[in-house]
Amino acid sequence: MATVQLQDICKSYGSRKTVHDVTLTVEDREFMVLVGPSGCGKSTTLRMVAGLEDITSGRLVIDGRDVTDVAPQQRDIAMVFQSYALYPHMSAWKNMAFGLQKTTKLTRAEIDARIREAAEILHITDLLDRRPKELSGGERQRVAIGRALVRQPRVFLFDEPLSNLDAKLRNRMRSELKRLHQELGLTVIYVTHDQIEAMTLGTRVAMMSKGSLQQVGRPMDIYMKPANTFVATFIGSPEMALIPCKGARRSGLAHDAFTGPLALGGTDVPDEVLLGVRPEEACLVREGGMARARVLQSELIGAEALVEVQLGDDRMTVRSAVADAPAAGEEIGLDFDLDRARLFHGATGQAIELG
Repeated sequence: MATVQLQDICKSYGSRKTVHDVTLTVEDREFMVLVGPSGCGKSTTLRMVAGLEDITSGRLVIDGRDVTDVAPQQRDIAMVFQSYALYPHMSAWKNMAFGLQKTTKLTRAEIDARIREAAEILHITDLLDRRPKELSGGERQRVAIGRALVRQPRVFLFDEPLSNLDAKLRNRMRSELKRLHQELGLTVIYVTHDQIEAMTLGTRVAMMSKGSLQQVGRPMDIYMKPANTFVATFIGSPEMALIPCKGARRSGLAHDAFTGPLALGGTDVPDEVLLGVRPEEACLVREGGMARARVLQSELIGAEALVEVQLGDDRMTVRSAVADAPAAGEEIGLDFDLDRARLFHGATGQAIELG
């Protein structure tokens, strides 16, 4: 496999800049996920790595070799597309063989051996004689992945490969991709807008917004310590609540719904801050509590309930056991897990380091 280095990569279309100075290192055998909302530049970044888009400025280095201006077929990479991009008139075997026949001098027996090996890994050996129209969405995706595997590239690129599948099949294919990465030790760059895919697949996650990297780190590090309010609200479902508070220096945070200031260990904070609380970091209590709230609605989703409450002019969602879920309109107390509290600057949205 290989390491991939993006060094101040930029992409412009005329005067419109869509990717801004992206610097990122993907380590050998790492599963790096680029995640962000539609239009954030993640697919454009992936296509620049693939050579399908020219790099306006910056350098792309694969295992110490500058490939910024190298043709796609000479970069030793393989890409799996969202649309599968299978030839409809060819069998699965021929689809997997086509690239090898055109770009290598392998014999038919050698090509067949590679295809059989990949098909066994992907559990599609009995599908090799079928055409794409005879395959389900998940089977077509496996063939597309197999076409990449048989090339034995140094880097695998995936551009939202599961977005056309139903929820149940997406879950199954996520497990398959994770298994492939672990068993084969692949170097992967994977693009998605789905935070669940990012959290479950990535060795590390690179969050993007408006063409710029926002944060890079292990999935749970990003979940627990987001660098700014964009990351805080994009990762996590339901999203993190951001409660505007007044910062009383060294005495705590004040809010209309709080029964007293929330002490944060003497940390100096700005006058205007946002308190970030995830749904599992607040607890509903019938009596007392650090804050008082009114229940707007309770959604029962099997083993737990998602309770939406209003604190003064603000709202947040709290996870609760179904048996303890309060009724709409009920007045309820809230306790916060201040050991996991996180603050953000009210003006910039950047995280504040707590003492």
